[in-house]
Amino acid sequence: MKALDFITSNKGKLKEAQAALGPLGYDVRQKDIGYPEVQADTLEEVARFGMEQVKARVEGAFILEDSGIFIEPLGGFPGVYSAYVMKTVGNPGILKLLGDRKDRGAAFMSCFGYFDPKKGPMVAKGECKGTISMSIRGKQGFGYDPIFIPEGDDRTFGQMTLEEKNRVSHRGRSLKALVELLKGR
Repeated sequence: MKALDFITSNKGKLKEAQAALGPLGYDVRQKDIGYPEVQADTLEEVARFGMEQVKARVEGAFILEDSGIFIEPLGGFPGVYSAYVMKTVGNPGILKLLGDRKDRGAAFMSCFGYFDPKKGPMVAKGECKGTISMSIRGKQGFGYDPIFIPEGDDRTFGQMTLEEKNRVSHRGRSLKALVELLKGR
């Protein structure tokens, strides 16, 4: 097994990464060291900044991930501020902002940063389009999972098993892109 530190405090993200990378021979270990996040327009900028902040504090290769939910009728809000918005208003606040709107289009986006001291940084992105539900549904997952319905399904991520979610989720897709990048290394 190849050791790979995942710089995160989020146990849900850790489980998803372990499920995706474990079968490929990676021992994904949580390293909760925190780092400042830059205020930027894109998740890729946030991930690249994070790698720069962390690389001197970690021995060996590591990954980090930034994700967000971009809600169309709210002009892409909360986007790169998704973690802060979850902490302050949560899912009830998002549902209140949307009210009874019919247009509830949204996209979950994820960006993994991979840093290898010998080879430098790489970025892998994934996206899952869908809609925001009218109510909180399901207890699986974390964050916005109970209000996000991926295209082609009528269930929220919060109503899916981890395996079902990983097959279609933004993070599942960015993990697949990361796997392809790692195979090329």
